[in-house]
This record gives sequence, C-alpha cells and structure tokens, in this order.
Amino acid sequence: MTMTGPCNAPDVVDVVDVVALGESMVTFLPSRPGRLADVPSFERTIGGAESNVACALAAAGHSVRWISRVGADGFGDHLVEAIGSYGVDVTSVRRDPARPTGVYFRTAGDRATDAHEVAYYRAGSAASVMSAGNLDLEAVRAARVLHLSGITAALSGSCLDLLWELTEPGPGRPLVSFDVNFRPGLWADTEGPRVLLDLARRADLVFVGADEARDAWGLGGARAIVDALPEPGLVVVKQGGGEAVAFGDDVDTGAVRVRAPHVDVVAAVGAGDAFAAGFLSATLRGLPVRDRIRHGHLMAAAVLTAPGDLAVPPARDHADRLVTLDDTAWGTLRLGPGWTQAEQAPEEVPTP
Repeated sequence: MTMTGPCNAPDVVDVVDVVALGESMVTFLPSRPGRLADVPSFERTIGGAESNVACALAAAGHSVRWISRVGADGFGDHLVEAIGSYGVDVTSVRRDPARPTGVYFRTAGDRATDAHEVAYYRAGSAASVMSAGNLDLEAVRAARVLHLSGITAALSGSCLDLLWELTEPGPGRPLVSFDVNFRPGLWADTEGPRVLLDLARRADLVFVGADEARDAWGLGGARAIVDALPEPGLVVVKQGGGEAVAFGDDVDTGAVRVRAPHVDVVAAVGAGDAFAAGFLSATLRGLPVRDRIRHGHLMAAAVLTAPGDLAVPPARDHADRLVTLDDTAWGTLRLGPGWTQAEQAPEEVPTP
C-alpha cells in the first residue's frame, strides 16, 4: 500500500497527513489503588482511541487534525486544550451547548493484567450525536489518511451513518485506516460484529486483534481473519505474545510477521492506539511493511513503559536506528521506562 495524496482535496481546508475522528473523554485516574467506592480522589487526564492516535502522530512530527464534538463545558475546554497541546489541529472540533462532554473513571487495580473497574458516563454526550450534518466534512476529508474506529460506530445510529458515509468509495476519499476496536459493552444489540466486519471491508488499512476477531466473528488465526477481509489493501493482525502480522498488496511474501521487543511494562493501556500511530507514521513515510510493524511496536513500547494512555515517542532518528537492527539484535532488544529519552544506551540496543 503506497501512500499518495488525496485526489481533488478541498482547496479551502489545509490538507494534513492524518485526520482522526472520534470521541475523546476526560479520564479520571485514581490517586491510590482500591475499589472505586474507596478511592478518595482522582487525577484528571484524557482518553480516546482516535485522539490517542492523533496525539502520538503529532508528537512524532506529522500534521494531524482531530475531529469530534464536545460539550460547551469545562471538560470540553480541557479536552480541546490538552489534545491541542500535542500539536494537533483542533479548530474543527464542534461545541454542543445542549450535551455534555463524556467522562469516565477507572481504578488503578492490576492494570498490567487489565483487572480494573471502569465507570463510563458517555451516554448522551456531545460526541454521541456526531453526524454528517453537524461536522465539517471538508475538514474530515482533507487528509492523506482518515483514521476511524469501531468505537464510533457503536455510539449511536447517527455516528454509524457517519462512518458509512466516510467509508463510501469515491473520488477524493483519503486512504481509510480502520481500527476494529470491538467493545461488546458499547453495542446495544447483537449487530455489532456484523457492522464492524462490513465497515472493515470498506477500509484500505485495517487493524484488528486476533482476540477481538475471535470474540466478534468467531475467527481463529490470522489467515482466517484475512480471508474474511479480502477488500482492504492491507490487514494488520495483532496476535498474542506481542506478534503482529500483515497481509496485503505491499506484502510480496504473503505475510510479514514481526514480534515486539521485550518490554518492561508499567501500564498495559493505550498500546493498541500507539501501535496504530507508529504503523501509520511509517506508512506516511513510505517505509516497507516490516519497518511499519516495527515502528508500531516501538510506539506501543513507549506507552507501555509509561503510566498513562499517552507517552513521549522516541525521536525519529532513534526509532529509525532501532528499526534497522538485524533480526538477531531486534529479537534481543529490551525496552524499559525512560528508553525513549535514551540515544542507544547499551542495555537498550544490543550489539549484533
């Protein structure tokens, strides 16, 4: 899948590398471990699959626009300011005076094993009524890549209709990147898996976890997943054990498999979004598929070795040096907290 600019891009809106569309919420992280009922105070941050990708890409030096709706409230102010502070263009975010910004709370719990409580307050949020009629579609389409997520499809009928429109093939459509992000709790009926499969088949680039493909579609193994998605030019399956495998037009050997480096995990949150950002960054640069996967793993490692959903990515030249390691050196690479600030410390980059 070779990147090209969009055809007939709107002249009135600046064309950016990536547009990410979706809901972001104010996130409250606990001040100490324990049940939500027992935690006395929380630290405010932000969370949202698409905005996580946007922030990571902007921090990596790409031009990025985030499209969404937030409430005309203080939480909406915080989201727009926080996401904008990463260098993301937030000028097309719409404010809704009648609906609130979504929020959620989570426990510290055993985050490395995902054993935690989460309480969402997003029903009726400003983002849940996104539609083709209340967003700037010129700004949405003025990109080399449009990144979408299955989470948006689950928010409401109008959000799903919006995704159908944005994924409709036609002149001027950017390359559509779609992260399946199957969240069973968000779907009010049993149609979610079918809807996500249909949306994925309309995309150019698909990210999907082997576990969610099994849960949503009953598919076991990367080959079965790819057989169910013949239309996209590239399908990236994230498998257990940190391995990712890509199938598609740019893969001469049928499949490219790359295992992630060894990572000393601090918190197992946000890694999927970071992987997508790293892969998209390398795609925009026209790198080979193996290198795209490696950049995805490195961006994920940056988040896994930090406490939140977002982290400072490695400098591009640092990441490029790691990506060019031979297979033996890559296989023995170990990354721990602070590795993105290092410039090839001996313990991080083994001698081939």
